[in-house]
Amino acid sequence: MQIWGGATTRTMRAHWMAHELALDYEPKLIGPRTGETQGAEFRALNVKEKVPVLVDDRFVLTESAAIVTYLGDAHGAEAGLVPPPRTQLRAQYNEWLSYVQMELDAHTLYILRKHIDLAHLYGEAPAAVEAAIDGFRKQLAFADHRLRDHPHLVGGGFTGADIMLTSCLTWGQACGIELPPSLAEYARRMTSRTAYRSAAKLNFSIAPDGR
Repeated sequence: MQIWGGATTRTMRAHWMAHELALDYEPKLIGPRTGETQGAEFRALNVKEKVPVLVDDRFVLTESAAIVTYLGDAHGAEAGLVPPPRTQLRAQYNEWLSYVQMELDAHTLYILRKHIDLAHLYGEAPAAVEAAIDGFRKQLAFADHRLRDHPHLVGGGFTGADIMLTSCLTWGQACGIELPPSLAEYARRMTSRTAYRSAAKLNFSIAPDGR
């Protein structure tokens, strides 16, 4: 098994789940802006030229949420990190993943990345940045409502949904956004997990440009 990609929040999700499951895998730590994602070897795996990518024997899977869920289903059903299919808990799990990917990642945080970190490529857009920060803060209310009275997002224990949300909370903090108290405490608990720390040490051992 291989996990391709490092240095980003999205690749962190895949590595974190693998570490939670204590999987024996080969990390292929290429950054998203090294040029390696445009190489023939990587494009044979993912023509989108994006990381992360999971290779499990001959099976290739892209998109961080899909990888997190597949690893839990295929390699850790007994661990309970992903709720069983065709259950209400699984539906709630999918709801949280959709929320994280769209409302927190794509619609808000990635706007900040494009127009702050990658402004040399996408241009500066102060109004878009301000709107994205406001949108992120507004959308956090959904998670805040749940986590004020529950230790985790789904059911009574840690799942891949917590991996997904924590990745965006720490991303927001890195952008200088202050979290509501319940979410700040939740993020502290999640990032104190042994698997998080070992995965972060690996994932962030390189910079996005591969240095």
